[in-house]
Amino acid sequence: MSVEAVPTRLTGAQRKAIVAGAIGNTVEWVDWAIYTTFASVFSRQFFPSDNETASLLSTLVVFAVGFLVRPIGGAILGSYGDRHGRKKGMTLTISMMAVASFAIAICPGYETIGIAAPVVLVLARLVQGFSAGGEFGTSSAFLVESAARGRRAFAGSWQQVSVGGGVLIASALGTVLTSSLDQAALESWGWRVAFAIGGLLGLVGLWLRVSVPETEAFANVESSGRKRANPLVTMFRDHPRAALRVAGITIAGTLLYYIWVSYMPTFAHVDTGIPLNQALLANTIAVLVFLILLPFGGLLSDLVGRKPTMLAFALGFLVLAWPAFHFLDGGFGSLLTIELIGMVFLVGYSANCAVVMAEQFPAEVRTTGIGLPYALAVAIFGGTAPYVTTWLTSNGFRDQIWIYVAAAALIGVLVYATMPETKGKELT
Repeated sequence: MSVEAVPTRLTGAQRKAIVAGAIGNTVEWVDWAIYTTFASVFSRQFFPSDNETASLLSTLVVFAVGFLVRPIGGAILGSYGDRHGRKKGMTLTISMMAVASFAIAICPGYETIGIAAPVVLVLARLVQGFSAGGEFGTSSAFLVESAARGRRAFAGSWQQVSVGGGVLIASALGTVLTSSLDQAALESWGWRVAFAIGGLLGLVGLWLRVSVPETEAFANVESSGRKRANPLVTMFRDHPRAALRVAGITIAGTLLYYIWVSYMPTFAHVDTGIPLNQALLANTIAVLVFLILLPFGGLLSDLVGRKPTMLAFALGFLVLAWPAFHFLDGGFGSLLTIELIGMVFLVGYSANCAVVMAEQFPAEVRTTGIGLPYALAVAIFGGTAPYVTTWLTSNGFRDQIWIYVAAAALIGVLVYATMPETKGKELT
């Protein structure tokens, strides 16, 4: 089929599906992000309160546990989405996330029920991590399969827009509640309001996901008899190179994403002395610009291809790595400039990651093929990026951090340069 014949207009039904998928995914990530937003507030409610630092560290360990189970969720819930459909998979993940948020909201504290309080918190966070592990593969497959062939990257970009939107909403909830309540009220019941709101939003997301039809790609799998009894085994047996490619695609993207989006404000504050509120403001401005640019990055990918836009991301960071850390001087302007340049480059990865991963697999193993390799790479490379950066700084290797960043970017260059171009590929 010629390039001109590839359909690029979204139908009304496709637009509705993309909106519902994106909003539902936003809600899912609101629930996930509320935990970190309020961790310092509710930590003493679930752990012995005689040592505030120990309570906070225990709460953050529980946060890390949520990351550890994400690959398990990617495997099991990905297989569920390939066997029972994207719609059922997404309704299951958002239901689990909402129930876990409600459980945290209503759970009595350590002083009331003792050791049962942290047990409930751990179980709830395990459920949330399990749900988050399945969400990326399922929602990515749903968004990409719901789009016209010439607008798949645009549709897939909304997966990442919705993730960032969820984090921003959680942050806004934190700002409103911490500004309107005194410390005593915030610690006794205010944080519970945030988790309850997250659970209620989950019900709204559930309603949206129930209202949309199943994707045509999965319907074709059912009607053609291609459904697999064990998509996980099929994925490893028949598509091992595609699974490895998804992991390789993710390494540079997740590591650089976590450094620029999540950790750069803290790093700049500790290393250069810039006031934390200024560092957070620079980060917020840059993230907002990033979210606005993502759909345009998707449109560019649909126009010129996945490989050129992802290579621009990796090559950009390869060039940016040294000056980014060399010119951080404690000033707001320098930090904002570095953040903005990095975010522009990140668009090349984040606008593409959902679509390029979906295009690696046939529909019968697509959610599993995306979910498990992606979750493993995020857990190993993304989740450890702040720790590695902090370790380098605290052990006298601050001037070598740029090498860590450049190495990740170089891996990206090698993977993106050698992967097949999938723009316009027929999804089977």
